[in-house]
Amino acid sequence: MKSLKNLKSWKYKKLLKNNRYNFKRSYVLKHLPPALITNAYKSISSWKNYKATPLLSLDKLKKNLKLNNIFYKDESKRFHLKSFKALGGAYAVERISKGKKNIIISSATAGNHGRSVAWGAKRLNLKCKIFVSQYVSQTRVREIEKFGAEVIRVKGNYENSLEECKRLSKKNNWQIVQDVSTKNYKYVPQLTMAGYSIMIKEISKQTNHYITHIFVQAGVGGLAAGVVAGVAKYFKRIPRIIVVEPDRADCVLQSVKANKMKKIRIKKESIMGGMSCNEMSLVPWQILKKTSNYCVSVTDNNVAKTTAMLKDRKLSRVSIIGGECATPGVIALIGLANNLKARKSLNLNEDSNILVIGCEGNADVKLYKQLLSKGRK
Repeated sequence: MKSLKNLKSWKYKKLLKNNRYNFKRSYVLKHLPPALITNAYKSISSWKNYKATPLLSLDKLKKNLKLNNIFYKDESKRFHLKSFKALGGAYAVERISKGKKNIIISSATAGNHGRSVAWGAKRLNLKCKIFVSQYVSQTRVREIEKFGAEVIRVKGNYENSLEECKRLSKKNNWQIVQDVSTKNYKYVPQLTMAGYSIMIKEISKQTNHYITHIFVQAGVGGLAAGVVAGVAKYFKRIPRIIVVEPDRADCVLQSVKANKMKKIRIKKESIMGGMSCNEMSLVPWQILKKTSNYCVSVTDNNVAKTTAMLKDRKLSRVSIIGGECATPGVIALIGLANNLKARKSLNLNEDSNILVIGCEGNADVKLYKQLLSKGRK
């Protein structure tokens, strides 16, 4: 892609305004207590090699879209795991193991969460079993195995791998570290989300600009809820929260629309595999149903192009390594800014300071190379 003129044709798929929006800090922090958020930062910031990930400017894109700032939180630099997930699973492992050495940790994953859990187990010399579905790439499996975890493949989708993880963990008395919360399983996912809130703590110190809009990805909703909790705790002003999903897996949008958690049917997996989830996690639902201003879905069409444009300095003066799940915030922003009605509704203008979460780098090296090659054509 030689110039940004082609961006004019980019579209979003669906946009839903949340008519039940009512952001109250006290409500958010009831579902993700401030003590958990504070403790997460205290612990993780003391880990070896901890440093705040860069907050970059998509300066070329902001001019093109006539916006004041577009900030990109670059999680490709998070420890050596190339993903925001490093903040969650590894921290939850540390908290629930409480120094015990004889426990076995287990988890189901689409990739990055399992890698974080495996790394967390290795840091503490604990045995670890990670369950993956048949759709998880061999590259991602190898990355998990590098930390000494045993990877167990399960036929079917992510949900099948989670069920098998629960079944065998119960049978063998393994400690599950999952980022999906249910009625009887909240604490560990809360720890995970508290870890994610660190990104917002860092951003609050990285810029003096007030963020007006946050575009945040959702699979089961853990990242989005962690970001919202970080906003409730650390930001002076509350920005508009726009939740972004693949159109093939828009369980947050469908849930907000129905005003109840909706389980959707995924007919075809999105290339944004980590976001290809058919049902929300409970705690994120409790938070996002009142704090998301808008839900937007995007197709897979521009994922490869966005990956290439980030890398090839088309959107910024610096080269950025953003994997498939790092792209949807950028894609949604471009699509919404192109649509006059949506632009007005979201109040996107020359005073807007946008934050997009570049949630991963080339965590799946093989897929990243394929996307780059396709996106440059």
